[in-house]
Amino acid sequence: MGFPVVRPRRLRSSETIRRLVRETVLTVDDLIYPVFVAHGQGINRPVESMPGVANVSVDVLLRELEEVAELGIPGILVFGLPAAKDEYGREAYSDDGIVQRAVRAVKENYPGLLVVTDVCLCEYTSHGHCGLIKDGTVDNDPSLELIARTAVSHAAAGADMVAPSDMMDGRVGAVRAALDEAGFNQVPIMSYAAKYASAFYGPFREAADSAPQFGDRRAYQMDPANADEALREVWQDLEEGADIVMIKPALAFLDVLYRVKQETGHPVAAYSVSGEYAAIKAAAERGWLDERRTVLEILTGIKRAGADIIITYHARDAARWLRQG
Repeated sequence: MGFPVVRPRRLRSSETIRRLVRETVLTVDDLIYPVFVAHGQGINRPVESMPGVANVSVDVLLRELEEVAELGIPGILVFGLPAAKDEYGREAYSDDGIVQRAVRAVKENYPGLLVVTDVCLCEYTSHGHCGLIKDGTVDNDPSLELIARTAVSHAAAGADMVAPSDMMDGRVGAVRAALDEAGFNQVPIMSYAAKYASAFYGPFREAADSAPQFGDRRAYQMDPANADEALREVWQDLEEGADIVMIKPALAFLDVLYRVKQETGHPVAAYSVSGEYAAIKAAAERGWLDERRTVLEILTGIKRAGADIIITYHARDAARWLRQG
């Protein structure tokens, strides 16, 4: 039964047949949209390296979310830009912090929208690192208390899910224990379980004003060369109480994403990060790529590799394109 009896092209001959036999289907239900929220009123500061992305105040965010909700995007991931920074990142866990304010406003106006909060200190510390500094390095264990306090403050403001992104050892367990003790045992954790020290984060650091003031984050974020280590990190987070595990970035680590999904069977998120977004935007602006086809192909590939959830700055555009068919 060889050629010409077997002709795989028969099942590619029309769009209708291709749709019938399509193995992976990307939908709006797969997407989460990241947002950057700042203090003030009427704030809409475009991020130069991320066309279409801006730092916005809460009132502007609420207007933007009208479209997000209308498009059927299930949720947002909230990052905050504080009014002031200090060595302890105090606004991260303040009841009146920018994320806490944003969460309360969003849940009041869009109660059905899933609100996930990024839990970290880097945007709030004067040194730009994800934990407390001692003798020039990030001190893991004392940082856990502040990370856990941040998660509890987000849950108290109404966050539906918290996402610790700091990569401190033991932070998922600390967050889970703190949430449970505070009465938020039903709030799930989406951990940045395998977060790599990637070159693709540059535009995000402009958007979140979170670049470290000295050194880098390679002592706590993962070495991009390692995949087995990612599985160990993922299993540790699951054992500590993570409900969803995340791989970040997405494109350069699709092998890791695939392995995590295959080996754990747990819900897996993938973060298609700022550098991936910026590269596509830059190429599309120059006419080098068809933006719509490229974005949908990449997001489909991320889902095909095993992602149940895709966090992407393309979410609004992708939702529109998927609606158009």
